[in-house]
Order: sequence, then structure tokens, then C-alpha cells
Amino acid sequence: MSVGTSSAPGAQDAGSPPAASRPPGDPVGLGIDPDHLPDGLVVADEQGHVICFNAAAERITAVRARDALGQRLEKALPLEDLEGRRWWQLTDPYGGLAIRVGQPERNLLLPGGREVLVSARYVRTRPTGPLRRLVVTLRDTEARRRTERSHAELIATVAHELRSPLTSVKGFTATLLAKWERFTDDQKRLMLETVDADADRVTRLIAELLDISRIDSGRLEVRRQPVDIGAAVGRHIQAYVAAGQPADRFLLRVQQPLPDLWADPDKIDQVLSNLLENAVRHGEGTVTIDVTATASPREDEDTGTSVIVSDEGPGIPEESMNRVFTRFWRGSKRGGTGLGLYIVKGIVEAHGGTITVGRAPGAGAEFRFTLPVAAPAYLA
Repeated sequence: MSVGTSSAPGAQDAGSPPAASRPPGDPVGLGIDPDHLPDGLVVADEQGHVICFNAAAERITAVRARDALGQRLEKALPLEDLEGRRWWQLTDPYGGLAIRVGQPERNLLLPGGREVLVSARYVRTRPTGPLRRLVVTLRDTEARRRTERSHAELIATVAHELRSPLTSVKGFTATLLAKWERFTDDQKRLMLETVDADADRVTRLIAELLDISRIDSGRLEVRRQPVDIGAAVGRHIQAYVAAGQPADRFLLRVQQPLPDLWADPDKIDQVLSNLLENAVRHGEGTVTIDVTATASPREDEDTGTSVIVSDEGPGIPEESMNRVFTRFWRGSKRGGTGLGLYIVKGIVEAHGGTITVGRAPGAGAEFRFTLPVAAPAYLA
């Protein structure tokens, strides 16, 4: 039995199962080992003495279980609210109203000012009866703070990215409305083309935000259809050539035969667009795209499709490799929202695939994503 779940001497009473009937590592009759719980668990008996202090509670509070067990709860866990009031005196679980069933989760302070999220449940043998168990759960606030910081950074980034195109749209439309007759047709066309491009930029940013919301909530839908991924890459290359890129900058190699791939064509286009844009904008030399058959990332399938996009530029620093697919990563060059590769990873994983980054043979960056063929059951 671990130290964190050892019971204090004399902890057993009529409200607990006999010690002989409890599973090992289960001092208070929970049916599981409290050390297996992800959150901190502290349990006090009817006298207010701590009878359970699990490993997560040790980690969160920096209090050793052997020091807490048998102590009065207010001494083992001296919590204060954000106004400096002692929490157990304020709530008075043992002497307060007998109709209370617990305390909702809130931020409280440990000695030294460390914040924890605390909730409590009052266990009674009958309604309005005396308190038999006080069950306290603890959670570290660091994960929540990271999420809040990430959301704040996302809002700041989006506000910054929206400000520029919207300012441009507002400026040009106001100018055209006020001085329409003073401009030539060519000047009007130029301003309207700029407005159109900025509107497209805002539309793309909103689409990115929607994608992030769906990825974070696990609601990104994949509508599978047959996809010719070699042809899809070819269309992107043709678009770059039409926009002025030299045709010899791209090398497409497609291994035949490829397995039939069932995926969401729009989302695969989004992945390819982002990876090719990164290679063209941030890389140098030839952009090589290899499409090959490979082992499936799924254990229940034999084959999958792999796409490797590589360039001959400076590549990605080794220390940045593990941050490439995180939000707001922009590498050494500024520009853009830094959300594209985060979305790419979410789309690939929503298909059951994997994506990695490394160094290309020519010392540039190499992105490789692998998708399962994911054929519908009726075709299996």
C-alpha cells in the first residue's frame, strides 16, 4: 500500500466498510486505489481528521501524505480564499448548516500563495444528519492558466490580423464613396481588387478560427470520398505556375500503383495548400513532392498513402522541431497567424493519420503525412 493512501490509526468507523473487505490500497472504501485518480483527493472522517491523502494531492500541495494523515483537516490543508480568509473556518463543514451538500469548485490559496482549484462534498448517512465524511478534490491551476493564456494569445493574434485588412477595406470603400468621380476606371479597379483580396484574407482567417474550434473540441468532421492525391498535388502546382512561379521549381513524383484513398477532398486540399505554401514561401530551391504507398498508421489496415513535401532551404532548427505543429509557431520569419500547421496536424489526425517534420536530404525542411486508405466498410 502506498504512503499516500495509508489510513490514519483509528480511522475506521460505522460509516466505512470493514478493513478486511476493502481492496488493497483502498483505505476509505472507494473501490479503487486513490493514487490512480488524476486529481488530488483528501478525505476527512466525522471528527475532521484526514484519513486519505492521495499521490496527486501530495503533488499539488507539496505536503507529504504521512504528515497529513491523522491531522485535523484545517491543519493538513490550510486553505485561504483570495481575500485571505481561512476557508475551513469560513465554510464550517462540521458545524454549519446540515442541509449543505458541499462546496462548488473555486480558486483557493495554499501557504505561499499557490493557487489550487478546490471542491468539496459533504457525505451524510441521512439528509440533515451529521457529517460522516468530507471529500475534498484538488486540481492544479496551471493547465487552466495555460489554456487561458492560449485563448488570450489567440484573441490578440486574431484581432491584430483582422485589423489590417478591415482598415484597408474601410479606407478604400470610404474613399470610393466620397470621391468616386475623381478616380479613373483603372484606379477604381485597383482599389476594388485590393478590397477583394483583403476580404479573402478575412474569410481565410475566420475559416482558420472555425477549424481550430472544431479541432480543439473534437468536432472536426471528415466527409470521405475517393481522392486522387497525385492529381490534387498537380492542381496546386499548376496554380503556383499560373501565379508566376517557374515550373521547374516543382518536382512531383507519384509512385504507382497507389492504394485507393478515401478522405475529405477539401481538407486534404487544405493540408497540401499549407505545406506547399510553406515550402514556396520559406524554403528555397526545388520543392519536391513524393506520393507513395506505405504502411498504414492504423493497426487494422495494411496500406496507406504517404505524401512528403521537401525543399532545399535552410530548414527548421533542431530546437524548434517539437514546436512546429503548435499554435502561433512562425519559425524565423514573421508573417501569417502561425495557425496553419496546427490546423494541418488536426486535419491529418482527424483522418486517423500522422504527420512529422524533419530535415530533407538537401538540408531543407521535410514534412511527411501518412493517411490510412480508410475504405468504407461496404467496400472491404
